[in-house]
Amino acid sequence: MTELLTSAQMRQIEQAAIDSGAVTGLELMERAGAGVVDAVFEEWPELGQGAHRAVVLCGPGNNGGDGFVVARLLQERGWDVGVFLYGDAEKLPPDARANYELWRKMGAVSSWEDLNAEQTTADLFIDAVFGTGLTRPLPEEVGRELIMTATHDKTTTKVVAVDMPSGLCADSGKMLGGGGDFSDLVVSFHSAKVGHYLDRSYQRCNSLVVKDIGLDHVFDESQVHLVDQARLSDDSCPGISKRKFDHKYTHGHALILSGGFGKTGAARLAARGALRIGAGLVTMGVPGAAQMEVASRITALMLTRVEDAGNLAEVLEDRRLNALCLGPGMGVERARDLVPVALAARHGPRVVLDADALTAYADCPETLFAMLHANCVLTPHGGEFARLFPDIAERLNKEPTRGPAYSKVDATRDAAARAGCVVLFKGADTVIADPNGACSVNAAVYDREAPWLATAGSGDVLAGFITGLLARGFAPMQAAETGAWLHVEAARSFGPGLVAEDLPEELPKVFRRLGL
Repeated sequence: MTELLTSAQMRQIEQAAIDSGAVTGLELMERAGAGVVDAVFEEWPELGQGAHRAVVLCGPGNNGGDGFVVARLLQERGWDVGVFLYGDAEKLPPDARANYELWRKMGAVSSWEDLNAEQTTADLFIDAVFGTGLTRPLPEEVGRELIMTATHDKTTTKVVAVDMPSGLCADSGKMLGGGGDFSDLVVSFHSAKVGHYLDRSYQRCNSLVVKDIGLDHVFDESQVHLVDQARLSDDSCPGISKRKFDHKYTHGHALILSGGFGKTGAARLAARGALRIGAGLVTMGVPGAAQMEVASRITALMLTRVEDAGNLAEVLEDRRLNALCLGPGMGVERARDLVPVALAARHGPRVVLDADALTAYADCPETLFAMLHANCVLTPHGGEFARLFPDIAERLNKEPTRGPAYSKVDATRDAAARAGCVVLFKGADTVIADPNGACSVNAAVYDREAPWLATAGSGDVLAGFITGLLARGFAPMQAAETGAWLHVEAARSFGPGLVAEDLPEELPKVFRRLGL
């Protein structure tokens, strides 16, 4: 897992490095500016050939200081560079002021009021106005000018943001105030920030690059106590491989409960997902009216009759059943009947609650929370989350006026603490948290975009993936993280034209690519 930082955590690391005496703020600023220039030429090699024109917009803080370094380095390569400053040069922080003076020896600094479309025609547009430290609303005149200049000629101009597109909160990805621009490339430093992967951030950024500025080994790590760090899901899938002498029960027995006649498709998708991800056995529990329908559509999956709560209690007496999924296509009334039995089962199978199993408690979420235990995973989408956690959703959806804004990470952590179990809050920026505050972001954005997941049934397959991993002995948090990551990878592997049935069948290709 890759660590994601808040703006406060990044400041803490930088200050510890400076306090150690191993590096100065000016040196860090120089490295950041050089990192931006390197990233530009890596992204667009053609800009590294010959002279071009750049416009650099600098702000009143250290982000503006990075911009002055970029301007100087580009001009040293023969570029024609125009620099505009928002704010008073006399009030710049010391390091930014030092780089302002260095630039002044090479070129002019125009005032913000001089900005117009003709002056800002360029091959490269650098947004170094406000970065990760922004806490106030984006000034109206800044947002207006950023939009005007950055979109003047999108066919030829490449837009690069330093740290964050101006106006976006680095902790939440939300826009503070109106305006702001779209960036072709965002260049951040040391580590990606939480807000790079949440809310509007990835909608305003085409690509993200993180540049090393030499912070890893230049300070005493004991001086930095980072708490509540979120993590970015990656391609580590420990425990997925099967060992030479395993048998089917080594990898658990999952039970997927379905709805009635004509409503079994979602559960069949979940069951296939659980089987493909490696559960040793998967049984579908269906009411009598749907038995013939399901029996005619499955092969490797098994079938048992679960008509009502009494039947389910009997089935769960089998100690080999160690994971259970309720919700996909189940129907609200059936969910209300079966969820309490599943959660009170004597042998305590791990439980995934999705779809109708969540909607069934929309009018009484506290009733559900009272039944949940630490071996549960809830997988709500936005609407289901709002019904279960209305006050948290209201706070999350409120337009912020100051930063750091309440984020999807904050909301998912609060929901997990209230529910007392793992919560996977779905979306392109899926966030997963446990009751103790551990949190990860599984983002299908930037180079992991998977828009094909926006198709009926994909969430049912995800519930099945998680259930299959729980059956195999994965802890709830790990099952949710691994299942969500593989869900995206399967979609990316298949590509356009994906339907939900394709996701489980694509897993073998993903596993082979991972060398599993």
